[in-house]
Amino acid sequence: MKTKILLSITAAILLFPKMNFGQAPNLGTASNFALFSTVGAINISGVSQITGDIGTNSGSTTVFVNVNGNIHDQDGASSQCATDLQLAYNQLTSAVPTFSIAPGLGNGDTLVAGVYYVAAASTLDLNLILNAKGNPNAVFIFQMQAAFSTGPNAKVKLINGALACNVYWGVNGAVGMSAGTTMRGTLIANGAINMNANDTLEGRALSLSGAVTVDGSMVYTPVGCGSPLLTGPMAPSLASTACYAVFSTDGSVANGDTVTVVTGDIGTNMGLTTNYDTLKVTGKDHLIPDASTAQCASDLTNVSNYLNALTADIQLMYPAQFGNNLVLTPHTYVMNAAVTFTDTLYLNAMGNANAVFVIQVFGAFATSTFSKVILTNGTQAQNVYWEVNGAVSINNYSIFNGTIIANNGAINITKGVILNGRAMSTTGAVQTVADTITIPNTSGCQHTTGILTHGTANTTAAIYPNPFSSSATISITDVSQINNCEVRIYNVLGAEVMSIPVTKQVTTLETSSFSSGVYFYKIMDNTNKVIQSGKLIAQQ
Repeated sequence: MKTKILLSITAAILLFPKMNFGQAPNLGTASNFALFSTVGAINISGVSQITGDIGTNSGSTTVFVNVNGNIHDQDGASSQCATDLQLAYNQLTSAVPTFSIAPGLGNGDTLVAGVYYVAAASTLDLNLILNAKGNPNAVFIFQMQAAFSTGPNAKVKLINGALACNVYWGVNGAVGMSAGTTMRGTLIANGAINMNANDTLEGRALSLSGAVTVDGSMVYTPVGCGSPLLTGPMAPSLASTACYAVFSTDGSVANGDTVTVVTGDIGTNMGLTTNYDTLKVTGKDHLIPDASTAQCASDLTNVSNYLNALTADIQLMYPAQFGNNLVLTPHTYVMNAAVTFTDTLYLNAMGNANAVFVIQVFGAFATSTFSKVILTNGTQAQNVYWEVNGAVSINNYSIFNGTIIANNGAINITKGVILNGRAMSTTGAVQTVADTITIPNTSGCQHTTGILTHGTANTTAAIYPNPFSSSATISITDVSQINNCEVRIYNVLGAEVMSIPVTKQVTTLETSSFSSGVYFYKIMDNTNKVIQSGKLIAQQ
């Protein structure tokens, strides 16, 4: 796309030869906020998703959805944010322009890094493309001298290394986004900011003097540019509980249908374990309490106590509206009432595969049918913990990730649930029905029953992510097997659904056609001998 620059202000450049053109402003504490007003209310309605703090220094926040951040209304944090925001706005407006452009932005135009001066009220239509030319430090500043609006479905697109954290919009007036807009960068407006249905802002909406209104939109603070890496809390030491998939310290463990497939040990330390088909259990089925279940009971108490003792970073204010496409990042979260989980929850590790998520619930926890916990951007099920102080019900055909601990409550996992994690109760029965339950990390658990063999010394290949969705990757760790083996994938009925020869160290499998469910793989050498096998889970 041809770069469109209407007028270069070369005279200004000559007059200020020592100025640092296009330098990003220092947001200070304002960088923590997704939505903020120095003087004005914050209004959030509709099915909106917000990641970042919200608040106002003169007014109040009205919100009816869970926010992945803290609310600061007229407190010390809001006061400091107001000060820092004014300083950042002053930096934006005092930057020496490198270009002056017409008020009609977008329409397929491409802009390079620089400071852009817009003299009149302006509108963004169709696509505006920001091209960093391979420089991830390229800064784009827009000085809008009057109100700024976007047309329906307008989009700011970033190419060649451009980052939303390096894009700034200083608007001396109100901002209004039409439905379907995709905006990128930090907006600082000397006026009200309005976002509408299906708008997305990768950045911040910050106002010096006006309300910020969000209705059915998604706003999330950008990453990069020195933003802190979120790691979440330190994970608990699972000890012997790591090898159990289904367990109760004090209560029966029972299965309602023999088609349930379990990878991990099963047992109770007080009662009986009944009706699991040992041919479908990769692990030990502890039919009666023994030394192993006693140790697991002791270790589970320690894990539960540790998770409950963590200080929460963020309180989710609306437990009855949990899920609903909410996006969470690595933190300790707390909900202080019974939880109703509907539809989908996304856990976003932001590229950090070691990031930990802890969700504390003080009340019962129940999901809708077909609910989903989706792991994105490097999140691993082994790093997700649900500490529920009450009963747990995971309803039909849900896909769930993480270790569930019901502290003084029963667990009921109904028909067709896929749990990539553990179901464990300190006091209460655990019931499963026609489910698939897989402990997320089998390292150190020596299980020789069933298809998998864990703890083997020589691993030929790794297949990840698992669970997978549209694609999976095979990474060959034993390079001697390249060109000497093939991977075969089977569904639960034993029918082969994919076969691919291994010709390079890393191979991507296209799996978008796979239905959600359990699959098995075998890696065969050139003599048709199985050299590795295992289980895969598709989450579509």
